[in-house]
Amino acid sequence: MSAPLETLLRDARVDLVLARIEKNPSIIEEVIHHLNSEIRSIRFNSIFVLGELGEQSEFAVSRLNECLEDNDWSICREAAKALGKIGNLAKEVTSSLTKLLQSEEESIRKEVAIALGKIGHPSKESITSLSNSLKDKSEEVRMEAAKALGEVGSDEYNVISNLMEGLKDVSWSVRTTSAQAISKIGKSSVTAIPTLINSMGDMDWRVRYRVIETLVQLGEIVVPNLLEVLEHENPIFRRGAIEALGELKISDRKIIDRLSLCLQDKNPHVRSKSADALRNIGKDTIPNLVEAMKNSNKEMKRLITSAIGSMRLDAKDAIPSIIELLKEKSTTVRVEASRSLGKIAIGSEIASNALYEILNDSNKKVRREAALSLGKIGPAAKVAIPGLINLLMDKKPDVRWRASEALGLIGVDSEEIISNLNNLIHDKCDYVCESAINAIDSLTEK
Repeated sequence: MSAPLETLLRDARVDLVLARIEKNPSIIEEVIHHLNSEIRSIRFNSIFVLGELGEQSEFAVSRLNECLEDNDWSICREAAKALGKIGNLAKEVTSSLTKLLQSEEESIRKEVAIALGKIGHPSKESITSLSNSLKDKSEEVRMEAAKALGEVGSDEYNVISNLMEGLKDVSWSVRTTSAQAISKIGKSSVTAIPTLINSMGDMDWRVRYRVIETLVQLGEIVVPNLLEVLEHENPIFRRGAIEALGELKISDRKIIDRLSLCLQDKNPHVRSKSADALRNIGKDTIPNLVEAMKNSNKEMKRLITSAIGSMRLDAKDAIPSIIELLKEKSTTVRVEASRSLGKIAIGSEIASNALYEILNDSNKKVRREAALSLGKIGPAAKVAIPGLINLLMDKKPDVRWRASEALGLIGVDSEEIISNLNNLIHDKCDYVCESAINAIDSLTEK
């Protein structure tokens, strides 16, 4: 025999109550009836169940509204939470909820702010009260108020000034949430651009991240402000502006030229971020990147080469410049140049010849990347086959691995190649053996 509903509610067997309702939705009316119980646990768990049901509890809204006046603060809090879960179907109670933003109990103020954000349909009263809650002594209440304003204030542009103050809050979580909320309010968020720009220098990286994200969401209208920040004396501001411009991905000559100048910035982090930004913008930046390599140090040459490589076949015009880097003294530059050619020079005989020439490089990483790229170039790299055969006997297993792999990808079947690959099928490194076997299978299959 199953237990009475009242017993299940008293004992907090919410799972069993919800299971019964799933089978018989009419039980919701019984749960609503138990909101009048004199036993606290029954009232509390009835409210909890109604909240879990969400929109199914639409007909309980007025009764839950009455619970907001309960003498037990935990009942009030749970009722506010349940109304929030019911969502916009509970819009009739926003006035009652708004009054509770003045409650002495912090947890009630917090749940009310959350509920107002979920319900939407803000009244002037609720907008004003939520804005005032941005000054609440509780960090969590301030954060939830900011979040709610972002959800309910899409047509309430006057709240932006309040949220702009939130960007100055002592708590990083409130500053971050305020930035997010501003981005949701719409085009009138442009009034907050100067304040957002100032917040790019925030000491907390999480706030800077959210501010940059907000600026990017505002779109092309922020570009003039960001270009101006590129001249800021603080490198943190310059980096933030560069990151935002890169995320906007606007292929505009003025933006590209200004970012290209930042490749020569005195701060290494700014230079690195500039290369990333130009990479994001895409192929129109390649001439600038190639030109910038001429006067860059080895680290910047590596970063610029990586940026060019990420554009793959769109960067084929940069092949001659990348080939020149194979002659650099810096190992890291030669490695990156070898790697990038495998991305931008597919089918290129010129690149194949250049990579063939460095297969005997003194550095194992260069040899490995050169072999790997020759395999990616494909049949056009057959000129390098003699060099790749020699690498099958290299002392370094990674080099032997990539050389055998490349021979399989280039696709020339000859007795010499098959014989040398057969010598690797008992290599001491399993992955070298496997690569050799795969290459043989690829070359000999009919």
